[in-house]
Amino acid sequence: MPETLLGFDFGTRRIGIAIGQTLTGSARPLTTLDTRNGKPDWEAIGRLIREWQPDRLVVGLPLHMDGTPQSMTEQARRFGRQLEGRYNLPVEWVDERLTSDAAERELPSPHDKGAVDAMAAALILEDWLAQHA
Repeated sequence: MPETLLGFDFGTRRIGIAIGQTLTGSARPLTTLDTRNGKPDWEAIGRLIREWQPDRLVVGLPLHMDGTPQSMTEQARRFGRQLEGRYNLPVEWVDERLTSDAAERELPSPHDKGAVDAMAAALILEDWLAQHA
């Protein structure tokens, strides 16, 4: 059965969000949400979940280049647990090393940080889709 997925590139200032589907194995940037005092905009996330009705959520897991946790790792894990608890949807994890660099290379204007975050979320989602094809 084909699934719709939302992908998240978590950050303390912005959260990039992408939409994807298992039928086509593709993902595209959707939007970027600013955090409020360092906290996710749960109201806006809830609206996106109601609108797109995803079957699962995919969150990028920030790691050092050697694969060890970094300062953002636990914050991203907490965000994923909160997503799962609030929306009762399964959360999957994807190693997000180098996705922001790759996103900057793909965009015509890599100085638009919001666009970079949304593209990074799409790359995270594409990684998950490729692993589960």
